[in-house]
Amino acid sequence: METFPKIISVDDHTVEPPNVWRDRLPSKYRDSGPRVVRAPLKEMSFLGGKFAPVMGAKGDDGPVGDWWVYEDLHRPLTRLDTAVGYDRDEIKLEVITYEQMRPGSYSVPDRLADMDINHVQSALCFPTFPRFCGQTFTEAKDRELGLLGVRAYNDWMVEEWCGPDAHGRLIPLTLIPLWDAELAAAEVRRNADRGVRAVAFSEIPPRLGLPSIHTDEWDPFLRACDETGTVVAMHIGSSSKMPSTSADAPPAVGSTITFANCCFSMVDWLMSGKFERFPNLKVMYAEGQIGWIPYILERADVVWEENRGWGGVAEKVLRPPSELFAEHVYGCFFDDAFGLRNLDAIGVGNVLYETDYPHSDSTWPKSREVGEQQMGHLDADVVDRIVRRNAIELLGLTGEGLWAG
Repeated sequence: METFPKIISVDDHTVEPPNVWRDRLPSKYRDSGPRVVRAPLKEMSFLGGKFAPVMGAKGDDGPVGDWWVYEDLHRPLTRLDTAVGYDRDEIKLEVITYEQMRPGSYSVPDRLADMDINHVQSALCFPTFPRFCGQTFTEAKDRELGLLGVRAYNDWMVEEWCGPDAHGRLIPLTLIPLWDAELAAAEVRRNADRGVRAVAFSEIPPRLGLPSIHTDEWDPFLRACDETGTVVAMHIGSSSKMPSTSADAPPAVGSTITFANCCFSMVDWLMSGKFERFPNLKVMYAEGQIGWIPYILERADVVWEENRGWGGVAEKVLRPPSELFAEHVYGCFFDDAFGLRNLDAIGVGNVLYETDYPHSDSTWPKSREVGEQQMGHLDADVVDRIVRRNAIELLGLTGEGLWAG
């Protein structure tokens, strides 16, 4: 292509600096809230979609890394959290320190510089330590501290990560206290009042021990999103377990079928009746790719047409699921040539581009080249919509693709 639009990535990641919570929690919580310690690794596995690290004690043998410590949780920083800049064959499941990661993972000026290298204008970033929808705070015992932890993250996200030094190029994505839908609604409204238009949520809440979207439990939260124009953003793995097939399946199995949770979740939403009740609600699936979507829409329409009488949806899903998808759902991809060849069956207006910086799947620093190769058959206007304009409209950005705050 002679020109390729400046990218607005709807799925990148931030690695939170060590002081995020210590700077923002009340003094009585500074030693019990999330904090970073340097310690050796005792053992670590990633099998059957489950990540299981064990922190060693000071003086133990083993590689040393930086660990987030919070109540009973010990979560190390790993090379998979920040893999950009490394050869693919060098990326292993290993613990690292902040000094061993690319500074753009946690530093705003360095992030902007890496975005420039990658032809990226603006980026929406999911969290690391809180996990993809803040379930770290939901699993904690102290609810008061958990709520303060969610709010502290959101304040850091809005005021610092996406603050003045970001020049509108970093787009805020906030968290909610998942254990209380009324508190979640209040947090959505608090952040919407300062210009936030995206909130992280779990793709499959019951896997976190939470109500499903087929109940009315989430209605206060969904109503707040509907009324404020806040997009519900769901990342693969936001149900705390990646798709897999067996307890001993190697990570390569889960990495191949990462889209599966998004697939299951999308069918949940299309058959839930929530889009009928909340007509302005929008949801997006980060890192789920798009090539699987046409068949799921075809099958969902067949089930709705032929089986809705006994399928439990006749009274609440009043239109074909494919119509609901077109109005409410967005698929996000970073590398999906097959999906782009079948764009007509998905919908040009329902697709968003991403770079996944700084994760191991990231196309950085070649996201432009990947896009040019895979979108070369598309009209310039279609490319512009996918790469930036759909995101501008969905996230309420300025015409230049920046967050106005």
